[in-house]
Amino acid sequence: MCDKRRVLIMPEGHIEPATIEDLPQLAELLEDLFAHEADFKPDHNKQVRGLRLILEQPNRGRIFVFRHHGRILGMINLLITISTAEGGFVLLLEDLVIRDEFRGHGFGRRLLEYAIEFAKQKNFLRITLLTDRVTEEKSHHFFREHGFVDSRMIPMRLVFTLLA
Repeated sequence: MCDKRRVLIMPEGHIEPATIEDLPQLAELLEDLFAHEADFKPDHNKQVRGLRLILEQPNRGRIFVFRHHGRILGMINLLITISTAEGGFVLLLEDLVIRDEFRGHGFGRRLLEYAIEFAKQKNFLRITLLTDRVTEEKSHHFFREHGFVDSRMIPMRLVFTLLA
């Protein structure tokens, strides 16, 4: 009997901070992510601008990548802010994305665990994230497995358009 399941050889790679040279690959990952989210739409220039703002000023946040032979297979983006409720620095997990062809093989788990360890080592008091309410039950389960809990808070937005 032949097993027809797709077999993917897991590439060994490593997690490291992203650099400005990674902008094209990072923007590509975000464009793919936003193509599947109801609240956002891909915009290459916006993604590059946002990534650049983080990469050029590490006090704003950190972007870590899972890299294999120079290719970025996934990324996690952590923004730094201050919580008056917690009385100190906290993180907002803005993006966690793995290239489509490498999803389901533990790379997202490795990036999230790396980010959690980074937060603990740097004495951040909390990590908060937003996830799609309706279509992302699999990701809800993924984050709950790592200790995230549902919040009673309801996210709301007021979006401004930048003037040219």
